[in-house]
Amino acid sequence: MSASTALTTWRFPPRPGVGASGRNIQVRANFFPVMTLPGQNIHHYDVNITPDVPPAKNRRIYQLWEDEQLLSGALNGIRPVFDGRKNVFAARALPIAQGEVAFNIDYFDDDDSKKRGPKKFTLIIKKVGEINMQRLSAFLDGRLADTPNDAIMALDILLRHRPSLTYTTIGRCFYTPDSAASIANGAQLWQGFHQSIRPTRGQMLINLDVSATAFYQPGPVIEMVAKILGRHSGADLRAPLSDRDRLKVEKVLKGLKIVVTHRGQIRRKFRITKITSTPANRTMFSLESTGLENSVAGYFQAKYNHQLYFPHLPCLVVGDPARQVYLPMEVCDIVPGQRHLRKLNERQTAEMIKFTCQPPHVRSNKISAGITILQQRDNDYLREFGVQIGHEMTIVNARVLPAPAISYHPASKEPIITPREGAWNLRDKMVAQGVTVRSWSVIAFGQETDYPVAAIQKFVTLLVQTCEECGVFIQNRQPPISYANPLGNVEKTLIDAYMLAGNSFQERPQMVLCVLPNTGVPLYAEIKRVSDTIVGVATQCIQAKHMFAAKRQYCANVCLKMNVKLGGMNSYLSNTQLPFVSERPTIILGADVTHPAPGSASNQSIAALVGSMDAQCSRFSAAIRVQKGRQEVIQDLSGMLIELLKTFYQTCGAKPERIVFYRDGVSEGQFAEVLRCEVEAIRRACVSLEPTYRPTVTFVVVQKRHHARFFPIRKEDSDRSGNVLPGTVVETGVTHPSEFDFYLCSHPGLQGTSKPTHYHVLHDENRFSPDALQELTYRLCYLYCRATRSVSVCPPAYYAHLVAARARFHATGEGWSESSSEGSVSSNGSAQTVPNVAAVPLGGMIGVPNGNGISAVAPAAAAAAVGKKCGVKEGAVRMMNYGVVKEELTKVMYFM
Repeated sequence: MSASTALTTWRFPPRPGVGASGRNIQVRANFFPVMTLPGQNIHHYDVNITPDVPPAKNRRIYQLWEDEQLLSGALNGIRPVFDGRKNVFAARALPIAQGEVAFNIDYFDDDDSKKRGPKKFTLIIKKVGEINMQRLSAFLDGRLADTPNDAIMALDILLRHRPSLTYTTIGRCFYTPDSAASIANGAQLWQGFHQSIRPTRGQMLINLDVSATAFYQPGPVIEMVAKILGRHSGADLRAPLSDRDRLKVEKVLKGLKIVVTHRGQIRRKFRITKITSTPANRTMFSLESTGLENSVAGYFQAKYNHQLYFPHLPCLVVGDPARQVYLPMEVCDIVPGQRHLRKLNERQTAEMIKFTCQPPHVRSNKISAGITILQQRDNDYLREFGVQIGHEMTIVNARVLPAPAISYHPASKEPIITPREGAWNLRDKMVAQGVTVRSWSVIAFGQETDYPVAAIQKFVTLLVQTCEECGVFIQNRQPPISYANPLGNVEKTLIDAYMLAGNSFQERPQMVLCVLPNTGVPLYAEIKRVSDTIVGVATQCIQAKHMFAAKRQYCANVCLKMNVKLGGMNSYLSNTQLPFVSERPTIILGADVTHPAPGSASNQSIAALVGSMDAQCSRFSAAIRVQKGRQEVIQDLSGMLIELLKTFYQTCGAKPERIVFYRDGVSEGQFAEVLRCEVEAIRRACVSLEPTYRPTVTFVVVQKRHHARFFPIRKEDSDRSGNVLPGTVVETGVTHPSEFDFYLCSHPGLQGTSKPTHYHVLHDENRFSPDALQELTYRLCYLYCRATRSVSVCPPAYYAHLVAARARFHATGEGWSESSSEGSVSSNGSAQTVPNVAAVPLGGMIGVPNGNGISAVAPAAAAAAVGKKCGVKEGAVRMMNYGVVKEELTKVMYFM
């Protein structure tokens, strides 16, 4: 049997019992039990509504049909439920004829006046079949291996039907504008609830959680424009918009629905396609009746006796591109209920975090209230199907795993420490293996008046002293300092600083310390692009505000980052703490695929794979690929793994006999495909190195995008923030009925409610016991090298996410220009399109060694060389140039 054939027949491994390690406790989970399930088959119907409309309108049309049928008695009192698209479910057979039955429906849209008459729709319904609910009961009891997805879907739609009639529905969430909070740039946050139905051993559960998302603020477009530009109100828009401001406004407004306000009761809706480059008093068009030209401002004065207050502002362009319509901004309102689909900016994100951050007891109370708010305790549809929902959150058994003992350098006053509540500090500790920095320099991105030399040197002195206390030795306490324009040529600046350090100390530079303005993601991204892919030197960026107010704790955190970037080791766990890794050569892998953000110009995803390179799981190497966008399966996992296996062999002198693969970013619907493709890729990689090489593989999916939350019942089982303690593991009560999965809250609560990580084992040739895998995973969480806290996701998966995020800077320059919509923007402001390349390896070295062994970089030649290597056409080189990490950096954790 071939590997491919074997994989298609594999099932996910069953749960190998339950764990016993740690202290037994109970916690409250945000799951509500479904007390009774439908006792009879559910009848499934297909519905087709024409012409096609979005699901929200589909629901309104369907509801008109249902209300009409109920009123006439045609449904015999049956209350079917609808998913908003094509599926209708009923507890009893609907009294309709066999085959397709068509109904005509008159629908008055919100923006249609009665004079226009209704829109005509046709609803066609036909029976598809019946769903056997006994199969669901057998699955929950462990008597059936295959998940009865049809029965679970029917229940899900039943439970979503009533809230969908009342609230704005987005995915699995229900939102209301009640208590909406305004945030920056014309957005507002709506509160709501996430709801899903989940199977567990013996019963179905409703997972309910609070949720929030951003919408565009309704109201006058003029006020929206003012908010986008940071003005107090529309009255402040007294001058024409600059080109920069116009493009900024267009980026936000494009695609939004507006309603006109200048025609009394006739309030037609349009969608904005763009805004004009000229103001309303200079935007000209020809009148259809006379052929004469007139300005938009002049037309509104003549046609509607409406003198514009803002004739100096551009117009909105709406309607069909073949017949564009110009509307002054001041006669348009933003239609309510439009979701903000673009990525939130830094300020908006900060305001959203503040809005959604709720301590555990507040979140718990809101969730408990939500079951009533969504009318899930009792409604006509639940009664129709014979379903009852429990009113209280589920209480489940849990265990608190013991924290590991963390080791530092033996010369430390406290070389071994067992953290309490997941946190510790570096006081009296030296890193396990500290580097020595002999050649480095400092760049201040600003003027000397902003960052005086004395202030920089004061920070450098404190940093050097702190590093020495931590066991990292910086020989040169007065590195050369240079200044640079934050908007200037970063590539030249870094190359100059690199050469300055090399010439000053007559040794290859190890690091460049960069002082950045307090805001500047584009500058940070460009620094990392140049340092990682052009110069090949580690960079440590700090914000100016931290430099001026530096404390030893801050410098200690910087020291941790510097040490691992330069090849050092901060801390480790003894062999007895990680027996699975230390007993036999073992590689711990982490993988993630990051996709372009909504509204991004990029159409490519980035796959990252990291692998441990020592028995302490403290050093990792990385491999990266750019692949076709929105594909979750890693296309060249085999090639990436070959790179890491070779590095492991070169580093450790042995091939790994065991592989543990932590795979981030996979949804349940992708489990089977990802497992099949990626385990096969692992096998191919091993066989390509040696025909008989077959290490045992455990494949674990790591999920953070879920809505499970746990709340302590007893005070002694909570931390100072009121959250469950680090090490809390839940493997029964709310987990899969039969498969090997568990929730682990591995981090201390800081603010808000802690989110556990869900680990689901899809393949296990290493035959882990629950205790062994849970303890390995939890202990790894104490080895995140740039923090003195345990982290919420096991570091291999965490590192893979960091590597992919860093590669996004290299590959596309995403988010560098608010005005760019066609491609990435280079440091000199010119836009270039991103080539569509599948699975391009990002690894190699470009540069010409000079007499001192220091690489003198030739950027243009480097770009051309990489473009030629990867088969990229001339004119589309930029992305590939920025995608290649210098070889010398791939040997260290440059991505930290």
